[in-house]
Parts: sequence; C-alpha cells; structure tokens
Amino acid sequence: MTSSLNLWLIPVLPLAGAAINGFLGKKSSRTAVTTIQLAFSGASFAWALYVAARFSSVALPYQEYLAHWIRSGPFTADFAFYLDQLTLIMLLVVTGVGFLIHIYAIGYMWEEEGFYRFFAYLNLFMFFMLMLILSNSYLGMFIGWEGVGLASYLLIGFWFTKDSAASAGKKAFIVTRIGDCGFLIALFLLIQHFGSLNFTQVFDRVHPYAAETGGAGFLTAIALLLMLGACGKSAQIPLYVWLPDAMEGPTPVSALIHAATMVTAGVYMVSRSHLIFERSPMALTVVAVIGTLTAFFASTIGIAQTDIKKVLAYSTVSQLGYMFMACGVGAFSAGIFHLMTHAFFKGLLFLAAGSVIHGIGGEQDMRKMGGLRSYIPVTFGTMGIATLAISGIPPFAGFWSKDEILWKAFSSGPAGRVYWLIGLITAFITSFYMFRLIFMTFFSDYRGGHVDEDGQGSHGHDAHGHGEPHESPMVMLVPLMILAFLATVGGLVGIGDRFEHFLAPVFGSGEVAAAAGEAASRGTEFLLMGISITVAILGLVLAYVLYISKPYLPQKIADGLNGFYTAVLNKYYVDEIYARLFVKPLVEGSTRILWHGVDQKVIDNTVNDAADGARKVSDEVRHMQSGNLRSYASWIAAASAVMIAYMIWVGVGR
Repeated sequence: MTSSLNLWLIPVLPLAGAAINGFLGKKSSRTAVTTIQLAFSGASFAWALYVAARFSSVALPYQEYLAHWIRSGPFTADFAFYLDQLTLIMLLVVTGVGFLIHIYAIGYMWEEEGFYRFFAYLNLFMFFMLMLILSNSYLGMFIGWEGVGLASYLLIGFWFTKDSAASAGKKAFIVTRIGDCGFLIALFLLIQHFGSLNFTQVFDRVHPYAAETGGAGFLTAIALLLMLGACGKSAQIPLYVWLPDAMEGPTPVSALIHAATMVTAGVYMVSRSHLIFERSPMALTVVAVIGTLTAFFASTIGIAQTDIKKVLAYSTVSQLGYMFMACGVGAFSAGIFHLMTHAFFKGLLFLAAGSVIHGIGGEQDMRKMGGLRSYIPVTFGTMGIATLAISGIPPFAGFWSKDEILWKAFSSGPAGRVYWLIGLITAFITSFYMFRLIFMTFFSDYRGGHVDEDGQGSHGHDAHGHGEPHESPMVMLVPLMILAFLATVGGLVGIGDRFEHFLAPVFGSGEVAAAAGEAASRGTEFLLMGISITVAILGLVLAYVLYISKPYLPQKIADGLNGFYTAVLNKYYVDEIYARLFVKPLVEGSTRILWHGVDQKVIDNTVNDAADGARKVSDEVRHMQSGNLRSYASWIAAASAVMIAYMIWVGVGR
C-alpha cells in the first residue's frame, strides 16, 4: 500500500511563512524576514520535487482526504487533495518559478518600506494558488480562486499611498469578480445536475452524456459560465482590462501573478474541466474564438506601448489567448505545454525588466533608455534569450509550444485554419514588438539622464538606482540565469510528443483535434513550422529596420497613420468606453438610488421622523409637569375614576 505523500505540506508551508512574517515581521530584521520567506517557499518547492520523485510509484489519480467539511443532505464536500499529471506540472511551475521570484524579490524590495508585509502577501498568494491546483473539487478550487484574487489585490496595491496603485488593485479585484460570478453559478448548476463538486464524481457522471450538437443544453451553460470565470482570471476579452493596470505593483508581483501563476488559473480550470467542454462544441468554439481574438487584439496594442512593463502586460494577455486557442480546438495538452514554457520566458522577461528598472533609477519609459547592453550585460543576455523564446525562434522553449498550438489549430478543421492564420499574424506582431523592446532598451545610445541623489526616478517607489545605469546584485541575477536556462531548453520535453503522452492519462481521447491532426501529412507540419519560423524572423528584421537601421521611420509611420496610431496608443479607448457604458452609470445609479433614494429618503428619514415624533410626544407630556398641586390632584382623581370604572366593568362581566 502506498504511503501518504502528505500533499498538505505543499500549501501549508507558505501559509506558515505568511503568518510568521505577517504577525512578527514588523519587529523583525530584514534578514529574519528573508530567512523565513525563503525557508518556507523553498521547502514547499522541495516537497513538490519529492512528490515528483515519488510520482511514478503511486496509483493515479491520487487523493488525500484530510477532514470532513460540508454535510448537507446528499451533498458532501471534504478537505482533500488531488494529484495527477496535470496537477504535478502546475505544482512544479508554481513552486519552482515562485521560489525563484521570492529570491529575486529580496534584492528588488530590500530598500522598500513594508518589506515584511510584501513577503507575507507573496507567501499568502502562493498558499492560495497551491490550494487552487491541489484541491480535489470545484469548491476547493473556488476557495483558492477567490484567495488569489484577494492576494493579487493586496500585492498590486502594495504601494497603497499611490493613487494609481490603489486604483489598479481595486480594478483587478472588481473586474475579476465579474468572472467569479459566472464560476459560482456554474458550481450551482453542477450541484443541481450532478449532486457533487468532486472532480471524480462529476466527471464520472458527465461521461455518459453525448455531445450537445443539437443546441445548447445544461452542459453548454456550465461550460460557458466556467469560461466566463476563466476570462476574468486569465484576462481575456472582454475582461482583460485589469491586467495592464496591474503593472502598478512591484515588478516581482508582475512576474509571479501576471506571468507564471494567477493568470494561468483560467487555463488550468478549463483544461481540468475538459470533459464538460468536449460535450459542448458551442462552448469549445467560444473558447477558441475568444482566445484567438484576444491573442491578436492584445498584440496590436503592444506595438505602440512605451512603458516596458505595459508591453509585457499586453504580451501576457496575448500569450494567454494562444493557450485558450489551443483549448478551444481540443488541444488541451498543447495549451498546458505553452502555459509551462510561458512561465519560464515571461517570468524571465518581467524579472529582466525589473532589473532594467532597478538599474536606471525606476524609469520605465523605453524612450528614455537605449544603449543599456554595455551597462547591464547579464540582464541584456537573459532578456534576449526570453525574447527569442517568446518570438518562437528555435530551439528556444516558446518555439516548441507555440508551434504545437498552431499545428493543432490548423489540423482541427476549416475553422482551425482561420485560427491558425490569425495566430500566425499574431506571432509576427509578437516578434516585432518584443524585438522593438530589445532595440529601444539595449541598443543605440543611452537616452536617459542621471537620477537624483536619493535614487528617485520618475516612478518614485520603484526607484532603486543611483548614478549611472548599473547591473543588479547577484541575488537578482541568479534567478534570471536559471530562468534563461529553462527558457532555452524547457521546450525540448515536447519533442516526439512526449509532453502530450505524459498528459494523455488526464486528457485521453479528449484531444478532439488529434484525429484530424493525424490525417494531415508530416510534410504539411514541417511546412507550417517553416512558415512560423519565417514570420518570427521577419518580425525581428522589421524591428531592426525601424529601430536600428532607420530610426526616423517609426515617427513618420505614426504621423502617417495619425488617428489609427493614436487609437492603438490609447489601447483603442476600451477603458474609456467601459467607463462611459458601465462604470459611470453604475456610480451615478448607485448614488441616485442607494444614497439619495435608500439612504437619505428611507434610512435617514425613518431615523429623523422617529426622533421628531419622540420629541413631539415628550413636548406634550412635559406640559403635564406644571408644578400645580391642584392639577396633580385632578390627574390622580381622573386616573382613579378610570381604574374603578374598569374594575366594575370587569366584575359585571364575570
């Protein structure tokens, strides 16, 4: 009999670190806070590695029951953890990349006020994310889902004295709640139709159902509501608007939450629910369309951004779109493959961007950078590797996973060829704006100025540099080097479909695109691979021409495009449209109805009228207190007469 893996230790360890630093960190030294956060996040990663080492010796799916939770009639829910191939991949990504970011954050946040608070929040986020991926039920997943939303709010708004950071935290919290409402309704429907939220029980009861090809049934409703939740958490159209603003948080937060973990929760949830989605062709189409459109739409916005973190933010939205495109054509393993490689190269991109910001005093505007490769060569080298990876240039990790998605999309049928074409155009745009970032940041001459003696650049809180641009300390560079290695070789696990075979016990025959893909010739696959590589190189070349060879051209093109360029620069005014259509009416409506209507006219008037009534009654009663003995005697006589009359009346009645 297999001994227990004690999966509960993986999330509990960072929770313990959050509690210790949260309650005791204020009175502790920074070294003590650092020791605590590294010890507990590192121990969590070590235990995940131990689970991986034992993985082949346990019967899958492996479940650990910890305690009873809910007992309500036939419905039950327990505190329990669930382990299979998909869980293992997510565990290693979250704890491994998360641990590297914890190390990096020591150097990046060392001078910040609230140092202990930052790491308490960071460890708390790790706890909730691990609960999300380890739970054996949708209810446990939802607890982790809401928890990462809370932790994200705390981390994005870490510099709460900055209005922009506080507003970004609130925006992320509110926008993702819209998706969470859909997720919650989906849970109610699962309980209604299957009487359970346990993965094993739900999926066993879903198996007998045929695909809802004749129309939209309850499985389609559940799948679409789950996708609404995924759109919120994973920043897809129309709920993507919170993620770019979330760049107001410290750069390690951007790397952890908005590249490696939280934003991939929606992809994980859809993949975990693949049996439900496979029985709803309509829902799969919605997933593919939303993912494809998001990938393209966000990439076009990234072209014109000048804030280095905003470029990466829209890149994240776009890459998440690729993952949903894969899920929408039934290639769930390809989506998870890209999720893993994306954690490597996008985590590296954000951390390298933080190293740039750290080295030049907090500046984030790429127009004030340039020529930095001679000042920060390690950061330049590692960020260059990440850029090659995300652009889909072999043999780097992003090439293998992105090419797999495009191939699966092309192989899935006529609609898939449309997804493939849009995905290919998106790959070209991605390569262009990423190499634009590299050329503007690291090439030509340095366009920035000296920072003040106190190290404050244009962004204040994020300013760490002093004097000339300089390389980051080793505590920040070592995580960059490790992630650069993973971004270089991490995609090789997909050669020979090994990654897909590893996940086959989870998705099985659920890879609905597989049959079509098998029918396509191997020659076609290599042709499409060559086209993919070509467009990535063309993006590089175009960026080189515009920003190195002929740097005067971008401004001429912008002037020529005029209104269109302004629209792209302003992100197509989506935030302004949302503010006009939704935010302003809600604020004005709540002011008019809740404040003026309910608060003032109902609550205030009720309280005020009661007070006025009491005052009037007391005013009348006080006139009885005249101080006249003859008046008092009259009142006593009258009262006595009334009492005697009452007693006589009662006696006669008997």
